Amino acid sequence: MTTTHAIEIVGLTKSYGDHDVLKGVDLRVGAGSIHALLGSNGAGKTTAVKILSTLLRPDGGTATVNGYDVAAQPQEVRASISLTGQFAAVDEVLTGRENLVLIAELRRQPAPGAVADGLLARFDLTAAGGKRVATYSGGMRRRLDMAMSLIGDPAVLFLDEPTTGLDPQSRLEVWATVRELAGRGTTVLLTTQYLDEAEQLADRIAVLHEGRIIADGTLADLKQLLPPTTVEYVEKQPTLEDIFLAIVGHGGAHHEGATR
Repeated sequence: MTTTHAIEIVGLTKSYGDHDVLKGVDLRVGAGSIHALLGSNGAGKTTAVKILSTLLRPDGGTATVNGYDVAAQPQEVRASISLTGQFAAVDEVLTGRENLVLIAELRRQPAPGAVADGLLARFDLTAAGGKRVATYSGGMRRRLDMAMSLIGDPAVLFLDEPTTGLDPQSRLEVWATVRELAGRGTTVLLTTQYLDEAEQLADRIAVLHEGRIIADGTLADLKQLLPPTTVEYVEKQPTLEDIFLAIVGHGGAHHEGATR
């Protein structure tokens, strides 16, 4: 089933005891877009994703994913989505290719080996496919994790703080992967506490604060919420990330080397 909005949330609430985590969240995510859910730790981002992926039941409100109600049609929702959590869910004993083949077999794909080889190529992991995941860098693990999430071609991908704990170079690799996914038509809901990540990736940005969406729009829309700026001419200094990437000679390409 397809819909103009891949995700629609109206009045979503969730509490743990006397602690209200979500207090009436409203959100629409357009099909084929990258929508960032921005908020500090404890704002309710992960709780919202767990409800949308049917891992938690809401206390109130409604939510649909790919046209299916998360409470009334959980099986249909699960068939439409994939979830990549904060930490890569990969088997370090297996090789990258073996991880992909395993998931393809569990999802009953007709040609698991071909599926694995195609995803290794797509995520620039072909050279590392025969190596144990224990030897992979953080960025390579995350890219493998995303590749595993795409087996079965889900319409909606939830990325819950996908670059937590990654070094700057690995973050850029993950960002490139997310852009590539959206370019192929996958809807991406990205939760993050990193402002630069939302700015770089998202078509629209929703700000979740104390259990409610307090702003939602394009970056240009959100900038309009600020008072007029005063133009000042100052010397631009490089950021630490600029310096780091210049020193290591990062040129924007994926690296397939493994670490020990």
